[in-house]
Amino acid sequence: MQLVVARIGRAHGIKGEVTVEVRTDEPELRLAPGAVLSTDPASTGPLTIETGRVHSGRLLLRFEGVRDRNAAEALRNTLLIAEVDPEELPEEEDEYYDHQLMDLDVVTKDGEEVGRITEISHLPSQDLFIVERPDGSEVMIPFVESIVTEIDLEEQRAVIDPPPGLIDDRAETVSSRDPDGDGS
Repeated sequence: MQLVVARIGRAHGIKGEVTVEVRTDEPELRLAPGAVLSTDPASTGPLTIETGRVHSGRLLLRFEGVRDRNAAEALRNTLLIAEVDPEELPEEEDEYYDHQLMDLDVVTKDGEEVGRITEISHLPSQDLFIVERPDGSEVMIPFVESIVTEIDLEEQRAVIDPPPGLIDDRAETVSSRDPDGDGS
């Protein structure tokens, strides 16, 4: 099975290094020197990681055969894809691969059906579940511990405790104004 582990950013310096946006919790395993990665678009790969280092908080990679800034810049926005055994599980107990979460049924802690996970969006601040509702509409659920309270892979479901307004239109409105409206 294939997992997207990074997206190549801009070239760094003149010797072929690139910045990468890491999309894996295991960069030391997936983006290590010697790793051979497929690419999207496929025509730019496969790419073999020659070196990797962290500079100013960003991961920089150099690939075999990429020796200058122009060649590095030509890789910009390429997705790096690792081949992963479908039976392999993340090291941490509360970590999941995207393929484990796809198609899980989403229910509230009260048992109300919300829908099915159809996509996982990886944003800089957090991940989002894109959930298709039974009526065909979509709702985005932040994949944070305070909202997604349980992932049950055996039962194929994710249990959520949504704040008001996340999955329905009944948001609670709190006002600091005087409820009588008389200014007192």
